[in-house]
Amino acid sequence: MNRTILVTGASKGIGRAIAVRLARDKFSIVVHYGQDKAGAEETLQAVKDAGSDGRLITFDISDRALCRSTLEQDIAEYGIYRGIVLNAGIARDNAFPAMEDNDWDEVMSTNLDGFYNVLRPLVMPMVSARKGGRIVTLSSISGEMGNRGQVNYSAAKAGIIGATKALAIELAKRAITVNCVAPGVIETQMTSGLNLDDVTQIIPMRRMGSPDEVAAAVAFLCSDEASYITRQVISVNGGMA
Repeated sequence: MNRTILVTGASKGIGRAIAVRLARDKFSIVVHYGQDKAGAEETLQAVKDAGSDGRLITFDISDRALCRSTLEQDIAEYGIYRGIVLNAGIARDNAFPAMEDNDWDEVMSTNLDGFYNVLRPLVMPMVSARKGGRIVTLSSISGEMGNRGQVNYSAAKAGIIGATKALAIELAKRAITVNCVAPGVIETQMTSGLNLDDVTQIIPMRRMGSPDEVAAAVAFLCSDEASYITRQVISVNGGMA
């Protein structure tokens, strides 16, 4: 069975942790990056150090035509993926009255349109292969609860949840599971500027999560043991919701 999984946004943080954890589970990893080639190369080396193999792939997930051409070329050369993990995303935080048009548009075109842009070229080849598969999307606590200063990000991440649930229904009879992991406050570069004391007060477990804890949930959903789990949102947030 094909053991290849595409992980988008894998050059650092949660994406890198997911790629390395899946490599430990003996999946071959297609390490996607947008701009950070050096980070992606470090991830690929970590994948190899974990005992697996992989390759790099680059495209802007907000560019529909580029996504399609790059992904179609990749699967024509290497074959279909066993799994797809949609991790790539951006944040452009600001209070809604002060939000610029570009802040809204860029977050939507990357975080939400990226769902369509990446999956649209890949789903039918996966269906046609008749071998099942795994799709895992990454939402956020912001998509479940909403968050001050993140109307754009919350809207996009909530949209991912809805899209995930709908696609899961369509693909269930094909033995392709579609699930979502929604991290809370995770210790990455994105949260490095937060005041730790303020943040931990709103987390019942009184600490931030780690990328490895998110990666563990993703890895389970990609495993054979998760074959009867689909259309679910797994929250990794220390009890916030």
